[in-house]
Amino acid sequence: MRIRLQRLALVGLVTAATLLPTATTTAVPVAPAAATDAGLGANFWWGVAASGFQSEGAAPDSNWLRYIGANPEWDRYADSVDFRSRYAHDIQLAAGLGSKVFRIGIEWARVQPTPDKWDENAFVFYDQVVKAIVDAGMHPMLTLDHWVYPGWVQDQGGWGNPGMVEQWLASARMVVDRFAKRNPVWVTINEPVAYITHEARQNDTDPEQMLNRVADAHNAIYDYIHRVQPDAMVTSNVGYVAGAEAEVNGPLMQRIAAKLDFIGIDYYFGHTPPGSVAADRPRGMWELPISPEGIYFALQHYSRLYPGKSLWIVENGMPTEDGKPRADGYTRSNHLSDTVYWLQRAKADGMKVVGYNYWSITDNYEWSSYTPRFGLYTVDVRTDPGLERRPTDAVDTYRRIIATGGVPTGYVPVRAPSDCALVDPPASCDSPVKVP
Repeated sequence: MRIRLQRLALVGLVTAATLLPTATTTAVPVAPAAATDAGLGANFWWGVAASGFQSEGAAPDSNWLRYIGANPEWDRYADSVDFRSRYAHDIQLAAGLGSKVFRIGIEWARVQPTPDKWDENAFVFYDQVVKAIVDAGMHPMLTLDHWVYPGWVQDQGGWGNPGMVEQWLASARMVVDRFAKRNPVWVTINEPVAYITHEARQNDTDPEQMLNRVADAHNAIYDYIHRVQPDAMVTSNVGYVAGAEAEVNGPLMQRIAAKLDFIGIDYYFGHTPPGSVAADRPRGMWELPISPEGIYFALQHYSRLYPGKSLWIVENGMPTEDGKPRADGYTRSNHLSDTVYWLQRAKADGMKVVGYNYWSITDNYEWSSYTPRFGLYTVDVRTDPGLERRPTDAVDTYRRIIATGGVPTGYVPVRAPSDCALVDPPASCDSPVKVP
């Protein structure tokens, strides 16, 4: 099992992380059954996403600062895009899009810098961030664990420590108690299988052991959140792996699906068949295959597995290399519009898709490098001391999409559907989708 899980986790990392049972009654608002002309309706949750460590800067001691230090070929972290000082500006950028949701992470390493100390100033910082989100007319989506934990936790073995789950829960309960009054949407643990892969690579963590502990942590904090915030919406978002989702994320979902109020899905890339020319290791994630119609099959996969659950795309976007145009000419605006078209197709076909977060509001530190750019607003961390936020072509596109509820009737995707073997086989070949 350990060898098999390691292999499957690596599949998940390459496609999602090097970047993202019995149903309980869902609290997620569902868009009206009668779609608007644009397709997704007035109640749809349009959003943007960011994470703590990747964007905040001024990071305290953590497992990830140590991993960067141990890998001299990686980009130095510096202060990332300095969200810590510029959060008010970035939140206003999102509000200017018409966004209804702003996702952030609450960093354990910041709020509990030592085993016996909780940092009230750190909590005050997050109070201010969440207040700014609410004051801007958006709903907070709070992530409890986006792969980063305090350095003192690593000293004790991280997820290899038998006491890790209780340590994790002690911190998570503090965060829940602090912010439940704001009625946030909760993401317990971001892309757990990718998280496991990083920990296996960087910290020699046993994957099967960590999978069980992560599932235990999620299930326990789910129950606690609902005691404190009874009508809460809680998920743990999976990094979808086209062509291997059941193998990669299936063991996790078997452990946690009963304690998910909706299915959170991160979707980025199509399928790369083993042995193909494209299977040669790319220079970076900007060379991985982009198949926007694949998001339809990701939604279909989970709508069939858990028909009582609503579906929310918690992360989606397209990487470029240092913000340069892609070699295929496909733009961020093209990708966003095409993706939304496929969301509308999914809803029209009966899938309960209720929300979509763009990853990310700005560029950030992509787990070893500033080269992959995902931001609606691009930031040249290496060359611009002022860290100016410059709009990409997708900014006006997203603002228009949010205002109208989707792409217009009659929209034709810029990128036609790929060969089914490059999307999400076998489903994409058994029942391919076509553009009318």
